[in-house]
Amino acid sequence: MAEHEHHHDHHHHHAHHHGHAGDALRVAAALTVLFAIVEGLGGWWTGSLALLSDAGHMITDGAALGLGALAAWMARKPPSERHSYGLGRAEVVAALVNAGAMLVIAAGISYEAFVRLRSPQAVNGAAAAAIAAVGLALNLWVIRRLAPHEDMNARAARLHVLGDALGSIAALVAGGVIAASGWTPIDPLASLAICVLIALSSVRLLRESLHALMEGVPSGMSVEAIGGEMARVEGVLSVHDLHVWTLSGTRTALSAHVVVRSMGHWERTLVELQTRLHERFGIDHVTLQPETATRPLVRH
Repeated sequence: MAEHEHHHDHHHHHAHHHGHAGDALRVAAALTVLFAIVEGLGGWWTGSLALLSDAGHMITDGAALGLGALAAWMARKPPSERHSYGLGRAEVVAALVNAGAMLVIAAGISYEAFVRLRSPQAVNGAAAAAIAAVGLALNLWVIRRLAPHEDMNARAARLHVLGDALGSIAALVAGGVIAASGWTPIDPLASLAICVLIALSSVRLLRESLHALMEGVPSGMSVEAIGGEMARVEGVLSVHDLHVWTLSGTRTALSAHVVVRSMGHWERTLVELQTRLHERFGIDHVTLQPETATRPLVRH
């Protein structure tokens, strides 16, 4: 009996989606790097660690947003002879690199904060607060630009910018407190608070991107539930060798062997399976192999 294979994909929707995410990431990257230089000079001039740490954070954020824009551009490339799935996985790699970089930054800032707590330094609070306020306005604008995009890559970029916004808030508060009371320990304490928040979000993103690279089942999906839903389609007796994995930040793939009552109705059954997988689980990249109950099962 001939083996029927079906390969089904939606390229145009994803290319359109990534194009917009890529544009937003490129603009965000350029603005972030420019302001990081301004903020770095401001931190050095005012003596504010919170401002300097936020500037260092923003420089890496600019690089992260640039990496995200590059990954979004790569993900738009069509499949080729060497990359039959395309380069969508570049987004997951970018998310992994970004999360790792954020953890390293958080560790560096924490160390500097402890040094500052032991030997406090003078800080020009009012000037630091003013610079931080401009930084916060820029961060909030970038977050708004990235808000519509839900793929892993854009979420990684948004995490960086959110960390920046928290850094700007901490620097703003620290500057205000120092200007009002002259209490300098608030500066390194604010930096430490930022680091804890950055580390928590980074670990979560690191786990998610590693899970995707290890071809784990995407979070929120259950192989058992998907198999059960497929088995409820008329004409399907059972499903085996079912695999579900992440192709890119927004695309999920599925492959399975489907035991059917009759090969004669396979085309109709296939359309029904595709429709259910799309509507219930958002899975559009599907490869299904039909077989009858009388055919000996070959386990791979």
